[in-house]
Amino acid sequence: MSWYLAVLKNYAGFSGRARRKEYWMFFLFNAIVALLLGGLSVAVETTIPYMIYVLAIIVPSLAVSVRRLHDTGRSGWWLLFAFVPVVGGITLFVFTVLEGQNTENEYGPDPKSLSLAV
Repeated sequence: MSWYLAVLKNYAGFSGRARRKEYWMFFLFNAIVALLLGGLSVAVETTIPYMIYVLAIIVPSLAVSVRRLHDTGRSGWWLLFAFVPVVGGITLFVFTVLEGQNTENEYGPDPKSLSLAV
């Protein structure tokens, strides 16, 4: 849960790097909340809570995705590759699963080494 809240606190932080753990924990909790709100929407026969959540989570989702790409040494512009049918989604999935660069890159220091130093 702390990883999810950390991403929300860094709401529009597109600079820096995000570890795999940060990205995937956010993805997991986001999916859980979306499923719960989707179920609630079906139960009360309105999509308003779900739609509010989706709109509120767009910017943090984009930000953590860009930071995850930065960790692998890629520009955030790679997210546009998602618009390429099939291949784009698979490529971005592979990029998010890859281990980040162990050294400092143009986007900042290695977040894994920073968390070990604390």
